[in-house]
Amino acid sequence: MARPIGIDLFSGVGGLSLGFEQAGFDVVAAVEYDSIHAAAHEFNFPGCAVIPRSVVGLSGAEIRDAAGIGDRRVDVVFGGAPCQGFSLIGQRVLDDPRNALVRDYVRIVRELDANFFVFENVKGLTLGDQRQFLDEIITAFRDIGYNVRLPWKVLNASAFGTPQDRQRLILLGARRGLPLPEYPAPTTLSAGADLQLHGLTAGPTCEDALGDLPDAELFESLNEQDWVRTERWGAPSTYAAEMRCLHRSAWHFGHPRIWDPAILSSSIRSEHTEISRRRFRETAAGKVEPISRLFKLPADGVANTLRAGSDSKRGAFTSPRPIHYRHARCVTVREMARLHGFPDWFGFHATKWHGARQIGNAVPPPLARAVAAKVLTSAGVTPERPDGVIALGDSHLLQMDMSKASEHFGIPIPIGRRDRKSGTHKRKQAEIEALHQKQLLYA
Repeated sequence: MARPIGIDLFSGVGGLSLGFEQAGFDVVAAVEYDSIHAAAHEFNFPGCAVIPRSVVGLSGAEIRDAAGIGDRRVDVVFGGAPCQGFSLIGQRVLDDPRNALVRDYVRIVRELDANFFVFENVKGLTLGDQRQFLDEIITAFRDIGYNVRLPWKVLNASAFGTPQDRQRLILLGARRGLPLPEYPAPTTLSAGADLQLHGLTAGPTCEDALGDLPDAELFESLNEQDWVRTERWGAPSTYAAEMRCLHRSAWHFGHPRIWDPAILSSSIRSEHTEISRRRFRETAAGKVEPISRLFKLPADGVANTLRAGSDSKRGAFTSPRPIHYRHARCVTVREMARLHGFPDWFGFHATKWHGARQIGNAVPPPLARAVAAKVLTSAGVTPERPDGVIALGDSHLLQMDMSKASEHFGIPIPIGRRDRKSGTHKRKQAEIEALHQKQLLYA
């Protein structure tokens, strides 16, 4: 029996793609304009057609052609369109050109005639003046023949087995005549909650997530590269064993990858002054270090919301990686990935800046998997584990700079190249800046 198929719009590195695959879908196409993200998605999902384009002007027919699915029914379209959500007096917010990407998301769902859609976005879209925008999005879906599950919900990844406090708005929709998916019920509670009262299990803590990982500062080579082969692994928690894929069930209903579990990847070291390290040591767990404003992870609690940093248009600030609960340093990209629910085989860009940006932009896979499982239920599909294993893509996809990645896909550079001496980014061409302004890529 063929597995149901899904299409990821604004896919980023693939947090939603991974969650939907783990739930039992085959993700056949991913649309992603940022070439660094697109390259990482191609590495991690080699059987998925990466479409390195904006959704602006992209048709459903072109997506079908790239995915090679012909007239086959698309079971679900999912993704989180970047949106501004400004309330305009006397005007429809969706008519604002700054929100064109949201309109195109709705249009592509209609053109693909998908059975279901999952639209995710920031919690802020539910608050204050932003509610006008959310109401218009729901109306737009209804206008094209889709029912939307109401009331909508904001889900916290920490309630679904992720050691991070991260809230996302999730809209669930079904083509008229099909059963609407339910929202998933929480499966875990953070440490300290009354588990008996809620009938749930304790969710993983920061120590559960990171305790077995070798300290990156034990390896001199990690000053120059982002990976090392090592036997210095600690005893894993239940959560860490899943991240290391130490048992068959860790793959859920996804395709097992061929990978080397002895390699510690995405772990290039950070340079800190001794003064900074002293401040890190003196900061209490669960508190913010007052100078750097970095959050220190609590060993027995969950991480704060991991953010992506900013692109060149907003000054190219590196993602604010939290302070490790045990070591006087910021966490590595791999440690961020563990806190986000990405397994250890999942690859990120070799630099800290891009790697952290990829994680901060992604939906935690455990949350995505819980949502996707409810879509499968509405579709009347019982998930099945796939046969065989698949190889990951070429590792060079994770090492290309923006110019090389854009050249690989034959697209313009969506964000400026980094000038390491000045810490700024510059556009190569004025028309690229105009395109960026038009599309408002990756808020």
